[in-house]
Amino acid sequence: MHLYDITIVCILIGLALYAVLGGADFGAGLWQLATALRPSASQERRRRAERIREHAHHSMGPVWEANHVWLIFVLTVTWTAFPEAFGAIASTLAVPLFIAGLGIVFRGAAYALRAGSSKPSELGAIDTIFSISSILTPFALGAIVGAIASGRVPLGNAAGHLFSSWLNPTSVLAGVFAVAISAYMAAVYLAADAARNRERWLREQFRARALLAGAVAGLVAIAGLPVVHADAHRIYERLVAGPGLAGLVISILAGLATLTLVATRRFEAARVSAALAVVGVIAGWALAQQPLLLAHLTLAQAAAPHETQIALLVAIAVGGAILFPSLGLLFGLLLRGRFDPAGEADAEAERAHAQRPYAQRPHAPRPQAGRPTATARSVLAASSSGLRARLALAGLLGGLGLLTAAEAPWAHGLGVACLFACMIFAFLAVDPTGLAAQEDDG
Repeated sequence: MHLYDITIVCILIGLALYAVLGGADFGAGLWQLATALRPSASQERRRRAERIREHAHHSMGPVWEANHVWLIFVLTVTWTAFPEAFGAIASTLAVPLFIAGLGIVFRGAAYALRAGSSKPSELGAIDTIFSISSILTPFALGAIVGAIASGRVPLGNAAGHLFSSWLNPTSVLAGVFAVAISAYMAAVYLAADAARNRERWLREQFRARALLAGAVAGLVAIAGLPVVHADAHRIYERLVAGPGLAGLVISILAGLATLTLVATRRFEAARVSAALAVVGVIAGWALAQQPLLLAHLTLAQAAAPHETQIALLVAIAVGGAILFPSLGLLFGLLLRGRFDPAGEADAEAERAHAQRPYAQRPHAPRPQAGRPTATARSVLAASSSGLRARLALAGLLGGLGLLTAAEAPWAHGLGVACLFACMIFAFLAVDPTGLAAQEDDG
C-alpha cells in the first residue's frame, strides 16, 4: 500500500460523511418545498405545513454549517494530493461546481434571512429559494460524480466538454439519485428527532416520507442499472461482478434494514443503517473506479510527490485530533436534545435553580459507604484523560518520526497507524460524550 492509497481513503471518508450529514441537510430543504401550499389552502393545512418547515429548520440549525466542513476537506485534500486531477475536474466541470457553490451560498443566506423575516410572503419566498437550492446542489454534486465515473473528465485544463461532460445519462442519473438519497436521509433523521421530542404527529409524517423516499431511491437505483450498462460499461461490470459488488450488496442490505426499522419505528437504529447504505454506495463506486482516478489516469500517475503526501497525512492527523472531538461534542449535544425546545426549558430550570438561595436548593443524598464520591470519580476521570492525551502526543511524535526519517514502506505504514492512533486517543481524551453529559447535568 502506498501513501496515496491512504490519502484517497481519507478523501472517500470525507465524501461519505458529507453525503450522509450534508445530504440530510439538503433533503430537509426538499421536504420544505413539498409542503408548499396554494393560496386557497385551509388554515389547518397551513398550520401543519408550518410545523413541518419549522421542525426541519430547527433540526438542522445547530449543524448545517459544520456539515460543510467535509466538502472543504474533500476539495482541499484532493487539490493537494492529486493536483493534476483536481485541475482537470475543476476546469471541465466548472459549471456544476459553480451551481453547487451557488446553491450552498443561497441556502446559507436564506437560512440567515429567515430569522429576520415576519411576513408570510417573505417567508414563502425565502423558503422557496432555500428549497430549490437544496435540490440543485446535490444534483450538481451527483452529476460531478457521474461525469468522473463515466470517464468524461480527461486530463488537462478544460480538456472535456463544458456541458456534455455532466449533462449525460450517467451524470443525470447520479444527480437524481443524490437528490433521492438526500430526501431519504433527511426523512429518517427528522423522524428520529421528532420521536426524541415526543412529537407524534411529526414523527408519523416523516416516517411516511422516509418509507416513500426509500422506495423511490431504490427504484431509481434499479432503473439506473441499464443506463450505466449502456453509458458507463466499465463501471457497470466492476460494480455488479467485480470489486464494487461488496459495496453494492452492503448498500442494498442496509437500505432494506432501514426501511424495516423505520416501519417498526426504531428510528435511532435507522439512523445508522441509513448512513451505512450511503457509505456502501460510495464504497462500491470507489472500488469499481480503481485504479483509475480519471479517464486514462491512475492514482499512481495523479499522486503528488512523496513528501507532499507525508505532510498532508500529518496535517490530516493533527486537524482530525482537533476536529473530531469538536464535532463529537456538537453532535452529542444535538442527539441528547440540548438544542430542542425541551432542552432549552431544562437549561432555564437549571439557571433558576442556581439563582435560588443555597438553603432552599434540593440537595443530593450523601454518598453511601463503599461508593466513590464525585470528587474521586473526577480524579479518576482526569487521570484517564491525561493518559489518553499523552498517548495521543506519543502517536503524533511517532508518526512524524516514522514518516519523515524512515524510508522503508513498513515504517511509513506504521507511521500512518501512529497518526490515526493520535486522532483516536485525542478524541477519547476530550471525551465529547462526557462533556455533553456534564452539560446536561449542569
